[in-house]
Amino acid sequence: MSARRKLVGLAGVAVVAGGVAVAATWTPPNERRTPVAAGDRLEGELVGAGASSQQAAMQGWLASYSAVQPDVRVSYDPVGSGGGREQFLAGGVDFAGSDAALDEEELAEARERCGDAGVFELPNYIAPIAVVFQVPGVDELQLSPETLAGIFSGAITRWDDPAVVGDNPGTALPDLRISPVHRSDESGTTENFTAYLAETAGAAWPYEPEGEWPLPGGEAAQGNSGVVAAVAGGEGTIGYADLSQAGDLGVAAVRVGDTYVGPTAEAAAAVVAGSPRREGRGPADLAIELDRGTAEGYPIVLVSYHIGCVEYADQQTADLVRSFLGHVISEEGQEAAAEVAGSAPISDELREQARPVVDSIRARS
Repeated sequence: MSARRKLVGLAGVAVVAGGVAVAATWTPPNERRTPVAAGDRLEGELVGAGASSQQAAMQGWLASYSAVQPDVRVSYDPVGSGGGREQFLAGGVDFAGSDAALDEEELAEARERCGDAGVFELPNYIAPIAVVFQVPGVDELQLSPETLAGIFSGAITRWDDPAVVGDNPGTALPDLRISPVHRSDESGTTENFTAYLAETAGAAWPYEPEGEWPLPGGEAAQGNSGVVAAVAGGEGTIGYADLSQAGDLGVAAVRVGDTYVGPTAEAAAAVVAGSPRREGRGPADLAIELDRGTAEGYPIVLVSYHIGCVEYADQQTADLVRSFLGHVISEEGQEAAAEVAGSAPISDELREQARPVVDSIRARS
């Protein structure tokens, strides 16, 4: 009996291992279940890990799923996108949450774990990445891509720098050092943030999009919550985090064309709606190629995926993954996440694409 499928005697919703969980009872791992149908009562444990951006949304999903399947325990550890992908590829968790799709090397590893049926990547969480700040006397802030790139590259070091002042006419900016905060862990939020800078800031950001922060030095913090805490605890600080975790911090508007746009779920959804699907991937892989450079909505967005195997080694895991993700993509599941995290529900078109993928999740014969 594996340690992570041992008997659990909890009820309701609980916080576990830095994540969240829904209670369940134990089903022996060698019990072969018939395929799950609508209305079937399931039992067992499902284990996931990954993007900290999904943490608030996961609370909504798990709370609403517990009403449908009260005897299923789903735990999720928000270790970061990179950590979630690593654990999934190594076989340590049943599914991963990630703010970045698998790269070519990871796709090859996924085929080794999942077999010929391959891997699924479902874009189930859409949210803006907020530029959060803590500057005395400044409640509103506007930043162009070039200015934002200069701040995070270290080229702009003071809040009263002419570039910042030029973006904020009429705002009294202090003579104060800028203290940027970035993620210390490998992060899909970082990859999306640096992709935005690479696509929009020109020569001011000469770095490729990376899940790991591309510059040495500077203040770093673990996870979205760590960045928010570091910004909140400092003075003259600025960072980037999922909007759902921004709390009471100031949130900057960024320049899009001739206007400045603040982060909203609707603006993030507009960018995703105008972006194509990535080419050359399997039929169960719905990864999106975000088009931030020509976006009319808020361009610093992330699409967070749920990643797993189309075929699992046992029927119980396949049933549980199919049941849980079926709830996640449903209108009820998406509304539950939006209420907690302020995320943008996936479109009906995305749901129609995801439904046959979820329905195809099965056990190896």
